[in-house]
Amino acid sequence: MDFGLVLQTDPPASQVVSLMKRAERNGFRYGWTFDSAVLWQEPFVIYSQILANTQRMTIGPMVTNPGTRTWEVTASTFATLNDMYGNRTVCGIGRGDSAMRVAGRAPNTLARLGEAIDVIRDLAEGREAQVDGKPLRIPWIKDGRLPVWMAAYGPKALALAGQKADGFILQLADPYLTEWMVKSVREAAVEAGRDPDSISICVAAPAYVGDDLAHARDQCRWFGGMVGNHVADLVSRYGEHSSMVPDELTEYVKARQGYDYSHHGRTGNPSADFVPDEIVDRFCLLGPAEAHIEKLRALRALGVDQFAVYDMHDAREATIDAYGSDIIPALG
Repeated sequence: MDFGLVLQTDPPASQVVSLMKRAERNGFRYGWTFDSAVLWQEPFVIYSQILANTQRMTIGPMVTNPGTRTWEVTASTFATLNDMYGNRTVCGIGRGDSAMRVAGRAPNTLARLGEAIDVIRDLAEGREAQVDGKPLRIPWIKDGRLPVWMAAYGPKALALAGQKADGFILQLADPYLTEWMVKSVREAAVEAGRDPDSISICVAAPAYVGDDLAHARDQCRWFGGMVGNHVADLVSRYGEHSSMVPDELTEYVKARQGYDYSHHGRTGNPSADFVPDEIVDRFCLLGPAEAHIEKLRALRALGVDQFAVYDMHDAREATIDAYGSDIIPALG
């Protein structure tokens, strides 16, 4: 199993770079960041520094979207980083939550997202693609490589990931829901004539190592609020108790009272007060190292290839170090 570190690009950027260097020293192979231009600093500028200060780590957004940058700009940016540092990027992409909504726009449609996945990958790898109805190719790209991993929750999005993406990103660590969603992605891949085992499976969630569960829950409760944004969209689309979406995913958002993006992804987010302890425990990895190892082994048995640690709490360095000393070696 591979491990990744997920950070917000809060200033100073030097701290983001430092934490990624620390993660690589501790055995993390992937470095991810949020991508929301209004809420945080521009990640692609920071990626250049992370790549320059690490040797092997693969870097990318968790996640970008097809609406805040034109597709040829996204492709060219990734290709430039790859040309400078040697094909060490990955494009995590989704419909766009905070990046679009904070700017007053609706998330992208799945149709637009599916088209963007193909176009961005083709352009970044030097192939011709249709952009706004016109053929386009970036001529200077040689031997480019850009895996495109898609974030998804709902049935149509899961099917799209199976049809088109090189990897599937699931932003929660509940084994029951992981099994259901991975199965959906793989079934869609088979129906599309693809090898389901060729799709990398990444589970991303907060991890907090320690014996004080009450404190760990409070530090990670924000995550249930963030996931709740996407779940609320599913409920509005499919209704409550839909056969299309498990109740285990949707029940907890009944007490949700809106969402303030100024606290997005942050400890103490008041918009996450509705999230019960049970959901925090299910969606996150909390407790002593042994508890993390046990849950990660269960996820690995379900086909998860990478666990990406959301490291937004008061023990960032300690979590990275605990994973490096106790947890990553046990899953290697």
